[in-house]
Amino acid sequence: MAISLDEAAAVLRQAMRETVKRYSFWYLIQGVLLVVAGFLALVYPLIASVAIIYLLAWILIISGVLQGIGLVGARHVPHFWLQAISAVLAILIGFLLLRSPDSGLLVITVLLIVFFMVEGIAKVIFALTIKPFPNWGWVLGAGVISILLAVILWANMPLSADWLLGVLLGIQLICEGAALTYLAWKVRTGPAV
Repeated sequence: MAISLDEAAAVLRQAMRETVKRYSFWYLIQGVLLVVAGFLALVYPLIASVAIIYLLAWILIISGVLQGIGLVGARHVPHFWLQAISAVLAILIGFLLLRSPDSGLLVITVLLIVFFMVEGIAKVIFALTIKPFPNWGWVLGAGVISILLAVILWANMPLSADWLLGVLLGIQLICEGAALTYLAWKVRTGPAV
């Protein structure tokens, strides 16, 4: 017998609620660390902006090297040359970002827009999934703020200053961390839902 879509959704929601309850301590730790990182990004926005560029550069370099290593014995796989070009480009772009981090701010701005939008949508969906939990609206609010940050960053993209990325990242981290911390704290100390 097939289960209905509503029944499947109810099972998924229940599984999500049980997961949040089971791992509430780790959600609490994650939330506190996100808030601390957010405050550091607000205090040092230029450093946060440049750190994002360096992080992206190293991610590109490491992923390009790993992709290249994976291709060493795979010359006969379909699209080998496209994958090889992709690995070389990842390494090259990573080194260019390390050499000139100021030129990478536009790339990072676009990446942050995508990150804030995706993270915001994910938080809104997560909040609606755990809706019966007390104060689930905080998670929803964090998702909405993340989406608004993406829109603000998009609107100011040509004029974005070096510090804007760090400030927006700090705000995002504080909102997400506060929401997770509050949710985890309420789940740990509140009555069972």
